[in-house]
Amino acid sequence: MRRAYVAGLISGFAGGLAGAWILLHFDRAALAVPAARAAPAQGEVLTASRIRMVDPSGRTRAELALSPDGGPGLFFYDTSGRNRLVLGLYSPAESELPFVVLNDTRGQAAGILRLFSAAEAPVVVLKNRGRDRSVFGLNPGTLEPFLVNYAADGRKTALFGNF
Repeated sequence: MRRAYVAGLISGFAGGLAGAWILLHFDRAALAVPAARAAPAQGEVLTASRIRMVDPSGRTRAELALSPDGGPGLFFYDTSGRNRLVLGLYSPAESELPFVVLNDTRGQAAGILRLFSAAEAPVVVLKNRGRDRSVFGLNPGTLEPFLVNYAADGRKTALFGNF
């Protein structure tokens, strides 16, 4: 048993010396992490006008960008390239109020949750084929709740409140 202990001690010591010798004489450039793969230093800032996430086949699946009217948004796309979800801020002309838009497979808004007007009243708009069908929220002028439905012909029916 004592021989096994001494043999293990010697072989461990010899292995450590061999490992140290290899590291000292090995090409250090081969061990270096390429600059492109190195982690950025803490506190660095990535500046870009658009950041795009792509899937393994190269299709855009999400994008952080500015909309044409200047509002920042996070856009999500399905595998067919259709915009299905947008989180963002309206343009400065619309007071940069926040919104969430759920788009149907035709790329048209089917549901919108947003803040509206200077009072920042929350409003939910349900749409069908680009037309408002039901609007629920707080009236931007009075902050009283309302629910309004629109028939297929566009006729407005207020279930309660005013909008």
